[in-house]
Amino acid sequence: MSGLSSFGGTGQFPWGRMRKVLVLLWLFLPAGLFAEEVNIPLGQCVWRAGDDPAWAAPAIDESGWTPYSAWQQSLSQPHIWIRCHVDLSALQGSAQPSLQIRLYAAYQVFVDGKLIGSAGDLESGGFSMNLIRNWPLPRDFSGPSTIALRSTWRYTSAVPFGPYPALDLLGGNLDNLHDHRSAAIVTRSAPFLIPALCFCIVGIVGLIILGLWFNDRSRYELLLLGINCIALPPIYLNYLGIAGLLDYPAGVYFSLWAVPALATNICRTLFFFALAGRRVPWIFWILIATATAIYFVTAAIPLLPPAQSLWLDGLRAHRFGAVSQLASVLESTAPFFAFWPWRKLSARIKPLAALCMIWGATMMVFFFVRFTGAQLLGLPNLQSRWSNVVADFEAVATLGVLIGLLTLLSREQRQTSRERAVLAGEMQAAQQVQRILAPTVLDTVPGIRLAVAFHPIREVGGDFYSCSILPGNRQRILLGDVSGKGAAAAMTAAVLLGAAQGRDTDAPGALLDHLNGVLTKMRLGGFATCLCAELSAAGTLTLANAGHLPPYRNGEEMKLDPGLPLGITVDATYGEAEVHLLPGDSLTFISDGVVEAHSASGELFGFERTAAISHRAAEEIASVAQSFGQEDDITVLKLHFAPAESLGG
Repeated sequence: MSGLSSFGGTGQFPWGRMRKVLVLLWLFLPAGLFAEEVNIPLGQCVWRAGDDPAWAAPAIDESGWTPYSAWQQSLSQPHIWIRCHVDLSALQGSAQPSLQIRLYAAYQVFVDGKLIGSAGDLESGGFSMNLIRNWPLPRDFSGPSTIALRSTWRYTSAVPFGPYPALDLLGGNLDNLHDHRSAAIVTRSAPFLIPALCFCIVGIVGLIILGLWFNDRSRYELLLLGINCIALPPIYLNYLGIAGLLDYPAGVYFSLWAVPALATNICRTLFFFALAGRRVPWIFWILIATATAIYFVTAAIPLLPPAQSLWLDGLRAHRFGAVSQLASVLESTAPFFAFWPWRKLSARIKPLAALCMIWGATMMVFFFVRFTGAQLLGLPNLQSRWSNVVADFEAVATLGVLIGLLTLLSREQRQTSRERAVLAGEMQAAQQVQRILAPTVLDTVPGIRLAVAFHPIREVGGDFYSCSILPGNRQRILLGDVSGKGAAAAMTAAVLLGAAQGRDTDAPGALLDHLNGVLTKMRLGGFATCLCAELSAAGTLTLANAGHLPPYRNGEEMKLDPGLPLGITVDATYGEAEVHLLPGDSLTFISDGVVEAHSASGELFGFERTAAISHRAAEEIASVAQSFGQEDDITVLKLHFAPAESLGG
């Protein structure tokens, strides 16, 4: 995500703000701040790659050493010695003569060959972000002195992007150096205050948004936006922490930038498309991967040995950085693509889309300014001049956008809650319809046992059935499946069941003729398969079919003319087939939800598996199909013909 570059280097601090800070320092800092100090020019220093403890001695041959002003870090050599020759005689009258050092590495400091202090671990190169440290000078130091720094480097630049703080050496009384350090904290912290404050408020906004998501887990966009908001404060508090010289490891500083920045960059782009209800185009997945790869690299750098860490950080700063920033500029165009074209957006989504586009434009400007810091393509280095102004603008604009999004999304969720309350009432009505479609109590004549399993894929389904007793002790079974799913299919099914009521004298074929006329005249545009069966006490089974799956008799599929489904044409006619059942015979009626069950690999349950289990109990057949992979409403009705039971046998 976003961040500020460097640690207050050249061009990083506006002169107007600097004047205010200097006035405050003049009024409130001790007068001792302006006492005698010795500023050690780096022109008096030389350096050499390598690590020889003998180089701490005050008098050695420096003919092979290079002036520090010409120093360029080697990515293959993490060990560096720096030697400076300086006259410290002005400090001999100080109560606590000390040396203040700012160095972006682990080091030991020697004065005239004597070790006076160390910061960090020379073996691993790890060091603390408390970069400005004071070291008391030995009591016997002479005026002309040699200061030697033995250092181990892990990093070539600061994160997110920009030069690390330059080496700074200052001699003075310890109290004065403490005051100098305090002044540096004030100066360095000022540019980070506005972004840190804004993004802390953004973090609070994120917690509220996550609360909205917990209230409605289906709103994936709320989860993404909440994570984005909560990830921002650690980034900017991290900047403020290092500006305030807090004593925590540089590796932690790198990780506290990389991990939250990774989260916010990914979540921000995905949020735009989730809010628009669109898939993320493949080109944006490539941009996301390109823009965020640098965060994985950054998080890995502190885990490596110094030489490998230095080499990889060089790639991060000098190669990956520019590519990442350019990808971030292009990635920030996401809301313009997600909500295109504008004219097709609903009135509800347009205010949300407008805020997202403002956010995207803000991030485009921010990342472009950072990209110019790479000084490629002849672009002027806007980063060195405008980074603080742009960072403040980004923070304020982002805060305003997110508060606006929170307001609109909260209002939308309240509206959704009201709509769900209405929907809950409708679902209660649908459940009443479901009781009509799938009665739990079946009317049966003596000598017939019926069992049913009904599992709609939604709250209500398009499968329906009825079992009724007709004059002459006949059993009627009506089983059907309306095209489509959900409440609309259920309502059509209820109409067909209602149309079948009071038609006790109709033969199965005539009943289907009547239902076809009813559904055709409704002109709903759908159709329904239906199977009607009548069974006499003597075992005569009469069947008429309107495109439904034929029943299974004792595990074998019955041969039956399929017929046209109901609602296709008003001229459809339905013939009848007649068979005779024997005592002990069983019939299994199913809907196509059994046959059309799909496994996770896309395999169809099919007719062979259905036939193989058709002799089982109704609920067992339905459970097998469900576990295989339910794709539609499943209905299984099992009939067992046992006329001897009616005779008390």
